[in-house]
Amino acid sequence: MAVRHQLIKRHPDTVWAVLADGGRYQDWVVGPYRSQPCEGVWPELGSTISYSVHLGPWSLSGRTVVRRCEPPKELELEVDSGALGTARIAVEIRPWGEHALVIMDEHPLQGPGGLLHNTVLDALFQLRHRSMLKRLARVVESRPRQPGEAV
Repeated sequence: MAVRHQLIKRHPDTVWAVLADGGRYQDWVVGPYRSQPCEGVWPELGSTISYSVHLGPWSLSGRTVVRRCEPPKELELEVDSGALGTARIAVEIRPWGEHALVIMDEHPLQGPGGLLHNTVLDALFQLRHRSMLKRLARVVESRPRQPGEAV
């Protein structure tokens, strides 16, 4: 299991606003070069986002399904990458003083990732999470501050 955290210097509601915007998915998730809300109203339970990933000369399409949503603190997603299998990504947002502590937890569920799950795969997830959390922080921290939000 790969768990990583990032302090984002904005209010937890601001972090949630980015996670709840299905149009921003490709801005913070590492991998997709294109994504779009597909079914339902993101991030309601069961809603989906479709995405495309380029891996060298190959292209992969998949979808992400909301499996659990507790605004403004928890979002759990199931990423379905077709032949590569599925993975669970849980994002937890905790108030940390005036800021937000974001904790990301990912592990494979089905397919090759689930069968081959090991410490090497967890290390790769850690690298992906480091980048993903930095991207999320950049997107969140670049948003205009809301009236009354601390600096």
